[in-house]
Amino acid sequence: QVQLVESGGGLVQAGGSLRLSCAASGRTFSVYAMGWFRQAPGKEREFVAAISSSRRNTYYAGSVEGRFTISRDSAGNTVYLQMNSLKPEDTAVYYCAAGLQGPYGSAWYFQPQSYDHWGQGTQVTVSS
Repeated sequence: QVQLVESGGGLVQAGGSLRLSCAASGRTFSVYAMGWFRQAPGKEREFVAAISSSRRNTYYAGSVEGRFTISRDSAGNTVYLQMNSLKPEDTAVYYCAAGLQGPYGSAWYFQPQSYDHWGQGTQVTVSS
């Protein structure tokens, strides 16, 4: 059974940092691209960052580029999101997602429908 479990969320002051982790099991996730999405109250789920199965390619939403860093371990089963210089507008539930890697262009990574498996989410709250 495929399972993605996020951890590392919490409450932090503006300007602070958090590191989210996503542990994947039940598949050979080294062949999956991994992404992070977030959803704030009353808003649609939005793309945050993604990393290819090879770890060679990373993608970021414009709102987080330069502040957030996505990475994954060599086995491909754990993906991280290092979040620095957090802002109140980063407050949301953060979701980890996995999508079977293919010869896709960058736009593929930004779409929620590209991902087959999702975690339950972890709350990130940034106070001003």
